[in-house]
Amino acid sequence: MSSDHKKSYVVQPGGNLQGEIRVPGDKSISHRSIMLGSLAEGITEVTGFLEGDDALATLASFRAMGVKIDGPKDGKVTVHGVGMHGLTAPDKDVYLGNSGTSIRLLSGLLAGQSFESTLTGDISLSKRPMRRVTDPLTQMGAEIASLEGKPPLTIKAGHKLTGIHYTLPMASAQVKSCVLLAGMYAEGSTTVVEPAPTRDHTERMLSGMGYPVEVNGDTVTIEGGGKLTATNIDVPADISSATFFMVGAAIAEDSDIILTHVGINPTRIGVINILRLMGADITLSNEGLTGGEPVADIRVKYAPLKGINIPEDQVPLAIDEFPALFIAAACAEGQTVLTGAEELRVKESDRIQAMADGLQILGVDAQSTEDGIIINGGVIGSGEVESHDDHRIAMAFAIAGLQAGGTIQINDCANVATSFPNFVDLANNAGLSLEQIDE
Repeated sequence: MSSDHKKSYVVQPGGNLQGEIRVPGDKSISHRSIMLGSLAEGITEVTGFLEGDDALATLASFRAMGVKIDGPKDGKVTVHGVGMHGLTAPDKDVYLGNSGTSIRLLSGLLAGQSFESTLTGDISLSKRPMRRVTDPLTQMGAEIASLEGKPPLTIKAGHKLTGIHYTLPMASAQVKSCVLLAGMYAEGSTTVVEPAPTRDHTERMLSGMGYPVEVNGDTVTIEGGGKLTATNIDVPADISSATFFMVGAAIAEDSDIILTHVGINPTRIGVINILRLMGADITLSNEGLTGGEPVADIRVKYAPLKGINIPEDQVPLAIDEFPALFIAAACAEGQTVLTGAEELRVKESDRIQAMADGLQILGVDAQSTEDGIIINGGVIGSGEVESHDDHRIAMAFAIAGLQAGGTIQINDCANVATSFPNFVDLANNAGLSLEQIDE
């Protein structure tokens, strides 16, 4: 949620990262634990829940639709499920702050309800494209009014949904999940075909709660009319949040850190694969499963990085991690080239342009392209960069301080609270020199 008062970061140059760190819970899984727990029969106990603004927006929206939810306290949430048809009409518009996941997944889930609802968000969310979800939902029979394809979205009441066979125009877990959640309320079966693999947390959690989902290669099928049974969900630490520390340790000499209990879902490990291709020293230990999700401790020790051509098949597996990876590229020897990442231009900000602009201000040779970026590794200088209210841009430039020649100031960092509320404290404890200025 964009706060009224602005926050900026001031990072002093140098340092390295040491010790053992547990980053906050996975944002994607935290969202889904509330959504599916609310629709389940019985009580779902969630541990490791991310108490960031985005996941809290999802929690508040289900409370507004009549679900009793206790917490969050120390990452624990208790969701008293109301069953598939137990939600009630909210008495006002549902405000989702900065959360693209909330608005896109909720639109699918609400398309099958018997009441009308309107979903709104902050300035940043109000600029994000929603036709990618409203188009398939309309094909299923939903009626959704929007502002030229952008929020607010008003989902009209009482439209019968029919299952569709939908091929995603671009790889997007949010769109896939939206269509599958609507499919639970549709007559017949709903099939989604992906052009490339994307995170599969929705399918895993549906299965974990006893709702049959058939996954066959790039195709996911769900039948309407099933039910969800409450279960306990232990949310692993978020690999997207862990990424900032992974990159920091990879670029700063004498670093050696362990990130504990991190989710290493195969649809999310692009960042590990890409850093290893660049020469990073990364080892996994204590591998296990929690609630159907694979987890591990990730150890990263400093090693010199080399520029690479990032394989396009890794792009959807690392889509949220690129701002941090661009910092790794800026510190690598040689050239790093990213292609096939158009999706980065419609995130919380145009992440390609925002990172290219900031890197140039810091003296790095970075050229944006239509679907990616070309970065020539070199020396990071000092300067004042804009995060454009984008949490991942803000944290990426904070990590750059480890290799900077001087102070870096990063503006508009309030939205870091959407995904990583204790970032400043954890970063300073690990070895960064980072100060938050409230304006």
